Amino acid sequence: MAEIEVLLPKMGESVAEATVITWLKEVGETIEAEESLIEIATDKVDSEVPAPADGVLVKKLFAEGEVAQVGDVIAIISTEGGAETTVSAPAETKTEAPAAVVEQVAAPLAKSVTEQVELTKTGDSGKFYSPLVRNIAKEEGVSMAELEAIQGSGKEGRVNKGDILAYVENNKGGNVVSAPAPSSIDKETPDKIISSTASKPLPKPSIPVGPNDTIVEMDRMRKLIADHMVMSKQTSPHVTSYVEADVTNIVNWRNGVKDRFFKENGEKITFTPIFIEAIAKAIKDMPGINVSIDGTNIIQRGNINIGMAAALPSGNLIVPVIRNADRLNLLGVTKAVNDLAKRARAGKLLPDDIQGGTYTMTNVGTFGNVMGTPIINQPQVAIMAVGAIRKMVSVIETPHGDTIGIRHKMFLSHAYDHRVVDGALGGMFVRKVADYLESFDPNTEI
Repeated sequence: MAEIEVLLPKMGESVAEATVITWLKEVGETIEAEESLIEIATDKVDSEVPAPADGVLVKKLFAEGEVAQVGDVIAIISTEGGAETTVSAPAETKTEAPAAVVEQVAAPLAKSVTEQVELTKTGDSGKFYSPLVRNIAKEEGVSMAELEAIQGSGKEGRVNKGDILAYVENNKGGNVVSAPAPSSIDKETPDKIISSTASKPLPKPSIPVGPNDTIVEMDRMRKLIADHMVMSKQTSPHVTSYVEADVTNIVNWRNGVKDRFFKENGEKITFTPIFIEAIAKAIKDMPGINVSIDGTNIIQRGNINIGMAAALPSGNLIVPVIRNADRLNLLGVTKAVNDLAKRARAGKLLPDDIQGGTYTMTNVGTFGNVMGTPIINQPQVAIMAVGAIRKMVSVIETPHGDTIGIRHKMFLSHAYDHRVVDGALGGMFVRKVADYLESFDPNTEI
C-alpha cells in the first residue's frame, strides 16, 4: 500500500497561502486521478485541487476554514501497490487546477494615507500573519503589538481576515484623530494633515425585514466585490466625463469581415478588441492616465495592461487582463480577448490572468445601457465604460453643405481619480479614445 501526499500547488507568483473552502471528498471515499479533491480560495482566485493519482482519501490535514501555505501537505491518498512512497502534486501546476471566478479584488490595494506601521510576517510569538491581514492592519494603523494580542480563530490561533476586521471594528472604529491647532501644523508633512481629518464611520442602518421578504446571504465572490467597491469609493474622489463617438466605420467594417473571420479562426470578432486597441493608443499618448497613487507618490506604470470587466452567468464580474495591449495588433488583441472571455465563463482563469492591470474597460452596452458611471478598479486611477451602439439621426458635414443621415453612435463614460487626474486630462483622454474610434480605417486587414 502506497501513500501519496497531496501538496497545495503554487497558484501564482504572489500567492503564498490559501483557505480551505470545501472538501469535495470524505475520508474513505475513492477518488480518480485528476478528479477534484478540494476547493480552496486565495485573495486572488478560487481553485479546485485535483488528485494526483487514483486511490482512497485516508487523511485530511486541514479543516474547512483553515489556511494552508503553498507546498503544505493538505491530504494523504492511499493507493494499492508496492512500497510506501511520498509523491507530491506538482508545485508549479497552474493549468491543471480549474479556477472558479473571483472579481479582481486581488489587485494590490492602494496604501492608506495614514502613517504606515512596520509589520512582520511572523511575530515574536511565532504566529504567521498573511499578506491580507498585514495589509488590513497597515491601513487601519494596527501595530505589531496589537496583532500579537489578538486571539485568532484560525489554526494554532492564527489571525485571519475576520479576526482583524472584528478587532478594528471593536477597538479602532470609534477613534477620531483630532486635527492639530493651526499653529502646530507642519507644512512639510501633508500626510499627517490628511490623516488628521479622518472621520468616525457612520453607524449601520437597521434594516426591517417583512413577512414576505427572503434573506439570501452573499456568496464569497459578491462579498469581495462589495468590499472592493466600497474601498474604491472611499479611496478615490470619482469624476466622470462623457463623449459621444461616431463608430459607423467600425460597424460597417465588422459586418463585412465577421463571417470570414469566423470561418478562418473558428471564433467571433467583437467590438471589444477595437475599443481596447483605441484605449491602448490613447494611453501611449497620455501616460498620465496609466498611474497609481502610493501616499503622496505617483507610480508611472511602464506597461499598458488593460483589464476587461466580464459578466458571468452568476451575475458577478471578473476582470481578466490583456498584458502589453499596446504591443499587440488587432488580431492579437482579438485572440487575447476571446481566450480570456472563454476561460472566464468556464471558470478556468488563473491568478496571473487577473493581476497587473493598469487600466480597465467595462462594456455596459452589452446590457443595452447607453452609458454608465463605473467605479475605479483600485489601485488604478481610471476606468472607461462603453455604451450600446445605436442608430441615430445625425447631421453630416460634407464639402457641399450639411445633410441628415443615419449614423451608428455610442457614448464613452470615463471615470477617474480626481486626486491625480484633473478634468482636463480626464476629458481629453476620453475624447482621444473617441477620435481613434472615429478615424478607424475601413480598409483594415485582419
